[in-house]
Amino acid sequence: MDPDLRTPIDDRLMKEVEKKFPHSKWSDLAAYDLIDNKLCGDWKGFSKCPDKESDVYEHYAHEHPQSPKAAEALYNAAWRQAALVDIYRINNENEKSANARKKAISLAQEIANQYAQQGDWKSRALALVYKLEQNVPVYGNQTE
Repeated sequence: MDPDLRTPIDDRLMKEVEKKFPHSKWSDLAAYDLIDNKLCGDWKGFSKCPDKESDVYEHYAHEHPQSPKAAEALYNAAWRQAALVDIYRINNENEKSANARKKAISLAQEIANQYAQQGDWKSRALALVYKLEQNVPVYGNQTE
């Protein structure tokens, strides 16, 4: 299914959950579900969407550090920064690519340090760091 044709999450209902159960697991999960409405769908190789999405996920993780989705949100932010490394590299924006690499590594290391006990997010984050350090593309056509 085309992600641009998906049905948006009902903001009103999720905000009602947040209001009725503040500072709870359910509030955190409702806030995470609302992120879906802020995602672009197809990035079409442009940097604007992954940059915006990375910020949204990072903001969520820092606003909801006890959430069962905090590590996943940080990983999503880190992965989008890793994708930006490739997008900027393809566009010969080397400084932006280097900055995105640093941010992706920093976010991934935050997962490894703070969320080591939450599922397999630590190993996924460390695998992402390895790819970034070895210049393995994470986004786009990967040719050898």
